[in-house]
Amino acid sequence: MLKVIEVLADSTQSWEDAAAVAVKNASKTVRGIRSIYIKEMSAEVEKNKIVSYRINAKISFELDSKR
Repeated sequence: MLKVIEVLADSTQSWEDAAAVAVKNASKTVRGIRSIYIKEMSAEVEKNKIVSYRINAKISFELDSKR
């Protein structure tokens, strides 16, 4: 059985890096991560330059079946 959580993450490098940050941070408290679905992407712009890439994502993980 899988469960889905929604997370927000950002990076100064790229949207791909923001996704990696989301998985890395979620894995600190969630085990068995199976996939990430990027729901939305946005960027913060200053002086005509992107300074931060942001994602809103859904992470699915397997529930512990030992309970």
